[in-house]
Amino acid sequence: MSQSQQLNVLMVCLGNICRSPTAQGVLEARLEQAGLQHQVRVDSAGTAAWHTGKAPDPRSQQVALQRGYTISHLRARQATREDFEHFDYVLAMDADNLNDLRVLEPAHYAGELKLLLDYAFPGQQKAVPDPYYTQGDAGFHQVVDLIEQACDGLIEDLKKRLKAT
Repeated sequence: MSQSQQLNVLMVCLGNICRSPTAQGVLEARLEQAGLQHQVRVDSAGTAAWHTGKAPDPRSQQVALQRGYTISHLRARQATREDFEHFDYVLAMDADNLNDLRVLEPAHYAGELKLLLDYAFPGQQKAVPDPYYTQGDAGFHQVVDLIEQACDGLIEDLKKRLKAT
C-alpha cells in the first residue's frame, strides 16, 4: 500500500472526459456515504492525451449531476508509468484501456490492475461502453448505472483491504 492506512484508486478510460471522471465522481460520493473518504483517495486519467487539461464532456457532467455526482471540477490527464508507484488499484473501463495500461505497468507492480466492472461482474470481462459518440443521454446513463454497480463491489473490496492493514 502506498501510504499507511490509505488506499489509492485510479480510474482509467481513453480520453479521461467521460467514463473515468464519472467513475471518480461516483466512487468519491460512495466513499463519503460509507465514511471512507479519508482512507481512500481517487483520481482518474486517460490512456491518450487528447483532452489533457479539459473538463469532462458536458454530457457526462450533466448526467452525473442529475444522478447526484459533481465532476465539473475534474480535469483530464494522461496515465503514466509513475501512476503505478502511487495507486493500489488501477481500474480500466475496457479491454483496450487495460491493454494500454499493461504496456505502462512496471514488472514489480503489486497492486490491482483490472477492469472496473470485474467488481460487478467477476470473470465476465465486461466493459463500460464509451458514450462519447452516442446520441442523447441514454449511453451516459448506462455508464453511470454500470459504474455504480462496480463501485458497490469495489467498496466492499476496499473495506476488506483496509481491515487487513
